[in-house]
Amino acid sequence: MNKNKILIELEIPLIEVKYDLFIPINKKVGTIKKLIEEALVELTDGAYVPKETSNLYSKETGIIYDINKNIRDTDLKNGSGMILI
Repeated sequence: MNKNKILIELEIPLIEVKYDLFIPINKKVGTIKKLIEEALVELTDGAYVPKETSNLYSKETGIIYDINKNIRDTDLKNGSGMILI
């Protein structure tokens, strides 16, 4: 297993889907959010529309992840859940 990535479950209530994703721990939360949103636009054929006000939340605690923090500096680990709202 690659030690530079973790497996998370991402839930997107707006379009009622969940994805299991490997995300790199050395990238910033904001970068990951942007990449996820770009992928969602493609995967949903434009049904998902990114918003400037969207945030990634911890499914366990409800906290908003700071877009300027690296993933490795958050509480995310293998099996963690995130919500994109």
